[in-house]
Amino acid sequence: MKRVMIIGAVGAGKSSLVRALEGDHEPARKTQTLEFHDWIIDTPGEYSENPLYYRTLMATSLEAGLLLMVQDATRDRNYFPPGFSQGFPIVPIGVVTKMDHPDADAERAKTLLHESLDPNHPVFLTSATTGAGIAELRRFLLDALKT
Repeated sequence: MKRVMIIGAVGAGKSSLVRALEGDHEPARKTQTLEFHDWIIDTPGEYSENPLYYRTLMATSLEAGLLLMVQDATRDRNYFPPGFSQGFPIVPIGVVTKMDHPDADAERAKTLLHESLDPNHPVFLTSATTGAGIAELRRFLLDALKT
C-alpha cells in the first residue's frame, strides 16, 4: 500500500496532524528524521525549509501515493518555493493546520499554499487540537490511496 507523505515547515503541525489522522491522542514530538508509519510518512520541517534536502523529499515521495503540503494558518510566509509541488511524481494535496488558533487566517494560508500547489488541487482546513476537518481529510486520503 502506498503512503501519504507529509511536508511542511518546522512547527507547522505535521506531527500533530499525523497523530490526529492515526487517532493517537498523545502529544506530538519533534520529528528528527523520516518516520514511516502504517500509511503515512512524516518528514522533518528542515527538509522543506532547506533546498539541500529537496532531493531527499523527492526520492522519498517514490514510496508514497499522495503528497500533503502543510501550511500553518498562523504564519504569513510560505516556506515552499513557487510551483514546488510540480517537482513530485505524486498528487499533491494542501492542508491548512491550526485553524483553532486565534491568529488563524484560512484565506491567507490557502493563498500561500496555492503559490506552490496548483489551484485545482484540494485544500483541507484542519485542527489537530479540536479535530476539525480531520475525519474528512482521513476519509479522502484513505479513499485516494485505494485507487
